[in-house]
Amino acid sequence: MTDAGVPRRRAARLTGAVVTGLRRTTTTALLVVLVPMVAALLVAAGVLCAPVSLATRGPWRPVRITGFALVYLLVDLAGLMAAAGLWARRLPDRRDRQERRAADAFAVLERLLRLLRRAGERVFWLRVEVTPPPPSGTGNAAAPVLVFVRHAGIGDSFLLLQTLLSQVGLRPHTVLKRALRADPALDVLIGRVPHCFLPPFGGRAEDAIGGLAAGLGPGDALVIFPEGGNFTPRRRRRAIASLRRRGLPRRASRAEQMHHVLPPQDAGALAAIAAAPMADVVFVAHTGLDVVHSARTAWSRLPLRDSVRVYWWHIPPSRVPPGDDARSEWLLAQWARVDHWIADHATPDATHA
Repeated sequence: MTDAGVPRRRAARLTGAVVTGLRRTTTTALLVVLVPMVAALLVAAGVLCAPVSLATRGPWRPVRITGFALVYLLVDLAGLMAAAGLWARRLPDRRDRQERRAADAFAVLERLLRLLRRAGERVFWLRVEVTPPPPSGTGNAAAPVLVFVRHAGIGDSFLLLQTLLSQVGLRPHTVLKRALRADPALDVLIGRVPHCFLPPFGGRAEDAIGGLAAGLGPGDALVIFPEGGNFTPRRRRRAIASLRRRGLPRRASRAEQMHHVLPPQDAGALAAIAAAPMADVVFVAHTGLDVVHSARTAWSRLPLRDSVRVYWWHIPPSRVPPGDDARSEWLLAQWARVDHWIADHATPDATHA
């Protein structure tokens, strides 16, 4: 049976390599085409907006949005070139250890995300206030960390990864939506570091997350967004209705008491805790980006009027309760704490107001 399975595994790997090659070729070609197109749009936006914006001291929104889009595309292109450079440099070295490849990819990701954050600060007036300030230079001395984050607003995942890489010195092992593979640089670079895309091809999501958590070591952080998607009032209503249809009225009632977050989908979080029982747990609440959750709100709310406020707290593994049922209740209680903090710190024009 084992011998019979070898050809199937080889065929699956070959098929996966062909699909990956076709996808990356297509997305890279699209990226190359989009760069001059967006550059032309930026020039046109500047010419058309100048008379009105200069006269009214307007916010130059079309110029800001197309300008940042161009920066994003150029950073993406730079990431692809850096990945190609890493591949060419490693070509003579057949040993090419996985740890070194991951370290190189993390270094490139850190530089790219830092560039995007600086662009966001200048173009969209992005300001971030973290309470308490994140520990700096943690690096390899740190125990592994499970990071459970609220998901709301455009770019919150990139901002968190940049903070972990640049300020805390942790290597994020990330759970991502499969749709993000449409970003060619992200597709290539994330493929070189520990990750999993959801939904997985075959198997269960919690098994993929548990396998990723089991590989955590000192200086590693597994990043999970338990809500499964960006918060909107509509998604909250649908999530509560889904809990009732699944015969979970008590959990639905608890979710109704939380007005600013989606009820956590705890299967992945519980799998991560079970697979990494010695890891510290960190919860992250934030508000400020939640005012930008669609094309319409991006147009009306950018540049940002208020700072992005972030609050996090740390729980050592000794304080995580044993057993899935107790942990599920504990996770829901922590998420209620996220909700309460947002209620106290969100601006009136956030999506939940």
